[in-house]
Amino acid sequence: MVVSRDKTPSAQETFAQMAQAAGLRGRILLTIGMLLLIRLGMVLPIPGIDRLRFAESIQNNPVIGFLDLFSGGGFSALGIFSLGILPYINASIILQLLTAAIPSLENLQKNEGEAGRRKISQITRYVALGWAIIQSAGIATFWIRPFAYSWGPVFVIQTVLALTAGSMLVMWIGELITERGVGNGASLLIFVGIVSTLPKSLGDTLDLAQRGDRVGGVVILLLVFLVMIVGIVFVQEGTRRIPIVSARRQVGRRMYMERSSYLPLRLNQGGVMPIIFASAVLVLPLTLAQFTRNETIAQVGAYLSPNGPAPWLYVAVYLLLILFFSYFYASLVVNPVDLAQNLKKMGASIPGIRPGKATSEYVERVLNRLTFLGAIFLGAVAIVPTAVESATRVATFQGLGATSLLILVGVAIDTAKQIQTYVISQRYEGMVKQ
Repeated sequence: MVVSRDKTPSAQETFAQMAQAAGLRGRILLTIGMLLLIRLGMVLPIPGIDRLRFAESIQNNPVIGFLDLFSGGGFSALGIFSLGILPYINASIILQLLTAAIPSLENLQKNEGEAGRRKISQITRYVALGWAIIQSAGIATFWIRPFAYSWGPVFVIQTVLALTAGSMLVMWIGELITERGVGNGASLLIFVGIVSTLPKSLGDTLDLAQRGDRVGGVVILLLVFLVMIVGIVFVQEGTRRIPIVSARRQVGRRMYMERSSYLPLRLNQGGVMPIIFASAVLVLPLTLAQFTRNETIAQVGAYLSPNGPAPWLYVAVYLLLILFFSYFYASLVVNPVDLAQNLKKMGASIPGIRPGKATSEYVERVLNRLTFLGAIFLGAVAIVPTAVESATRVATFQGLGATSLLILVGVAIDTAKQIQTYVISQRYEGMVKQ
């Protein structure tokens, strides 16, 4: 095989390494095997439940649809992996928020190095376990109680144990994929769950087009999805490069000359998280209404629904929430004050900007502009697919919304980059052996 000297490996070299390199091939096979095991667990049913009645009762339920996004359809199928990776995601979000609020956790993350990160990961697992127990108890007590053949304490305990054990196994498999497979395990689990719904959506769309119903609408919708995917790729990869100059310094007898580099600030710092947070807030009233049977909360949830009596209110609140959570999450990812202090410690500075407070203010201004542009893009991605579906009256892609598109494209890009990294490492190992 001819090894390319280019920085980015070609597709031919990548596929050749995937087939020939034992290390990369083993990682890919491990990842595929674990993902197939997860899909098997999604269809293994929880015992003692009338699944047909449950499936009929949850049709077009927005709460179930939101939960199914992260469980890969397991929640509506009532499998033992129904919770999927959702408790771990919730625990990770909670720890991120607590890290910014509790100094001891912030110290673990910033100053304790690898040991601190391992301790935070362990705390996240414990929080995920507690969250899985709470969710399992809520599901067994409220959601599936009317559909149980013999509901009682024994049924609740069995269901909680089954769902919690399944969620912990999914979390362990996700970490195993991250460590010994290819890509981020938690992201790949969500990715596969979304991809598993595509064949049905595509089949329904083709059937609709073959019957001659709204062929133009189907074509327009598919073109919009393609344009959105291309736009997501450009925005996910878009960065603002702030130039940085390192001062000349002497260490011992060696003189290190002045060096120039750049500080990359992503256009979309929060990724898909602002849309997930905003969607969760909008779904919350409907969830509370189903638990409490309160008419007032149900009316609020109806107004905050895309198919409610005031779609414009839903769009306005959705965009405002995305804007708020974009700024909130960007503040968690990048701290301009800490960034300015680290640059000052390293003897680096931004040309034309004084070190210290002036640097932090400059970075904050740039970050605010980037976050605003990224929030506008996220808002467009969140609203446009729903608006096009309503205009064309083609509802076969209801399960593939803005969040799904962002997750699919983002995870595909990250996994492809990691595979390319392994290919480059194999390339250099081959050069050393020669």
